[in-house]
Order: sequence, then structure tokens, then C-alpha cells
Amino acid sequence: MFFSSSRFAFVHELEQQWQLVRDECMALPLNEFDPWPEKNLCKQGWDVYGLVLASRFILANCIFCPTTTELLRLIPGIVNAGFSRLAAGAVITPHVGYSSEVLRLHLGLLVQAPSGIRVGQQVRNWMPGQCLIFDDTVEHEAWNRSDSDRLVLLLDFVKPQGWSHHGTN
Repeated sequence: MFFSSSRFAFVHELEQQWQLVRDECMALPLNEFDPWPEKNLCKQGWDVYGLVLASRFILANCIFCPTTTELLRLIPGIVNAGFSRLAAGAVITPHVGYSSEVLRLHLGLLVQAPSGIRVGQQVRNWMPGQCLIFDDTVEHEAWNRSDSDRLVLLLDFVKPQGWSHHGTN
């Protein structure tokens, strides 16, 4: 289930600054990205560069991404954040997240078709400069069938108080 990004005030600023975020991500050496630890979800080709873990900013990494870090500090209840790289041909198998307390956001940075994500029965394609927000506890999977890397800013934030689960089409 996807949710309208217009429901979250901080999304506008992320989308306005997306090119600066993309440039900071692309300036990072590829060897600074770590393989996603759950090999059962993606055998190879899914790497991340962490910026926030368990609500704590990873200062040794944030120093290289000052604009992105500043934007992340605007997000109420940020729990985890980082850059997610999905290599050409990589597939993330269907899975569900661990916490019903958060929503997940992907800000498209470098995306080529055909790459996409399915959450529940809904399929979306990432678009550069646009956010997708979804409930990580609903089964989801992702793929990159293009011939280049897919890059997104991936983050989890605490569901707002009084949250209602009305998604979008």
C-alpha cells in the first residue's frame, strides 16, 4: 500500500533538493557502500550507505553528505536512512518489514526503466525527484531490469500520531 506524499510536509523539501541529494550520493565511492546484510532477500547487487541508524546520525558518513543530512534532520521521527543502490539486473525478493511503527520512503535519485517496486498488489516505478511512501510491513519486492544502477534515498520515519491507513492508487 502506497501513501500520498502530500500527507507529509517534509516531502516537499526533499523533492525540491533531490538533485543535490543525488549529487552527494553519486560522489560517494562505490566501495563505501555495504552489501545489504540479509542475503536471503538479494543474493548480490543491493548495497547501502547508512546515514541514520536507530535514530542516531552516523556522523562519519554524514560528513560527506551535508545537504542530505540537513534534509534528514527536518524529518520528524526519523529512524533509519541511507542511500540504496540496486545494481543492474538485481532483484529483491518478496518480504515484509519488521516494525509497524514506521513508514518507508524512497526518493528516486537515479532511475531507469524497467525498474520498480511492488507493495501488496500495487506496482510503482521510481521517478527521479519523487518520493514513494509505503507501509514496510506489507509484502513488497523490488527489481532493476535496466542496464544501470538504481539509486534512491531510503528512510524510515515514525508514523504520525493518529495515523490512518488510507493509501493511494
